[in-house]
Amino acid sequence: MIAIVDYGMGNVASVSTAFRRLGYDVLLTDKLDDLEQATHIILPGVGSFQAAVQEIDDRGLREPLQRLAKEKPFLGICLGMQLLFTEGYEGGISSGLDIIPGTVEKIKTDYLLPHIGWNALNITIDNKPFKSFQDKHVYFVHSFEAKTNSNFLVATTDYGTDVPAIVQKGNVFGIQFHPEKSGEVGIEILKAFLQAG
Repeated sequence: MIAIVDYGMGNVASVSTAFRRLGYDVLLTDKLDDLEQATHIILPGVGSFQAAVQEIDDRGLREPLQRLAKEKPFLGICLGMQLLFTEGYEGGISSGLDIIPGTVEKIKTDYLLPHIGWNALNITIDNKPFKSFQDKHVYFVHSFEAKTNSNFLVATTDYGTDVPAIVQKGNVFGIQFHPEKSGEVGIEILKAFLQAG
């Protein structure tokens, strides 16, 4: 069973549908017992970094998520990916989950923000589950990006600068774009995560 973390700020319906299309049982929950029983943890998110970490802390989810990220395949999507990092600067400085070292900062680009639309992936390491997605287009909606060590970068996209698109640290993955809005490519990327985990 796949658990999608419910902290009040996720695009949970479309994410749930995407995993169900792949034939998995999905549970939307903020209950620790449910998260413990899940085979995979999905942390979605839409909105601001600061508001999201406040919701996570208010629900007592910070420490459980940090622990579960060491134990199970774990995927952050869009804002959920950003929450994996140490700090976010949206609306002031806020402490992220610190699962992957790095910060989340406004994209430094001459292009208009937010970054909305389809962009091609550039796979930066020879990562078997994801290398087949080189030059595939996926759908982004964001103004902030992760700043992290290149060792954690699986893929970037060009938006007047190289923007991290997929990150990985062990069994923890982050996807900046919306796979559930990226057609068949997005579904295949979710399948790659499930196979990698």
